[in-house]
Amino acid sequence: MSTTTLNDSERSALPPVKTRQKRYGADQVSGRRMGLRMAIGAVVALVFLLPYAIMLVGSLKTRSEILAVPPAYFPTEGLQWSNYATMWETPETPLPYNLISTIIIAVFATLLVLLVATPAAYYTARFRFPGKTVFLFLVIVTQMLQPAVLTAGLFREMLLLGINDTWLAMILINAAFNLSFALWIMHSFFAAIPKEIDEAAQLDGAGKLTVMFRVNLPLVWPGIVTAVIFTFVSSWNEFAASLVIMSTAENQPLSVALTKFIGQYATSWQYVFGISIVAIIPVIILFALIEKRLIGGLTAGAVK
Repeated sequence: MSTTTLNDSERSALPPVKTRQKRYGADQVSGRRMGLRMAIGAVVALVFLLPYAIMLVGSLKTRSEILAVPPAYFPTEGLQWSNYATMWETPETPLPYNLISTIIIAVFATLLVLLVATPAAYYTARFRFPGKTVFLFLVIVTQMLQPAVLTAGLFREMLLLGINDTWLAMILINAAFNLSFALWIMHSFFAAIPKEIDEAAQLDGAGKLTVMFRVNLPLVWPGIVTAVIFTFVSSWNEFAASLVIMSTAENQPLSVALTKFIGQYATSWQYVFGISIVAIIPVIILFALIEKRLIGGLTAGAVK
């Protein structure tokens, strides 16, 4: 075994070796930037979380503390956990029934939207048919209409159908006004999937329904999750149509029941804050449960 050594003249003839420059001159610089980013993130989080913190603290105060001048930022008479028990026992506002009504309307409206929007989005993204562009344009135009504008017409329509003041009426109304957004969202996800995937599945003997459910749906989970979140939150917070259509106190959702604590001469702010906190919890649970599905859909789409 022989080794080759270079003399000084040969070594000087070689091209200079480029050294990779570090992005940061010292660890102090990167740590300083990281600290700045964390500080900015904390400020942004505080801005978004502050209203919820104010509602939570306000729900644990007495009415006199909330209306006190100058205001007290924290309860001075102790935490009034009894507010959460008292608000459920108000005879004029049956909150347990209102909560059940809100859950049923939001859940079934979301399921109905998915049942109709999924095959419609798949068909419009995968197949050509006469008037396809006009159909999609009319679908997006319906998104410009809101229940608040059509409350009088909706009331007469539900009255003629004999389903006024029922859960079914609000399920249909919420599904109708959220269908266009869900269809467009899932249409864009279906259209982004290469058609070669469908052709390969059909060559393996898969039918159209099998291609849609077993091949395409796992790839469009992010779109389905977006449609679910948007529809559920929109149905959960809907107010205008519920105020007109639902006249029975037990059938009204929380968004309408909340207004009964706001009077012309007096407002029970501690109960308003408490109901608002309770109304937020199911939405937070939905996000917590559906986050894994969103990540799973993204990874499944990347693998396949």
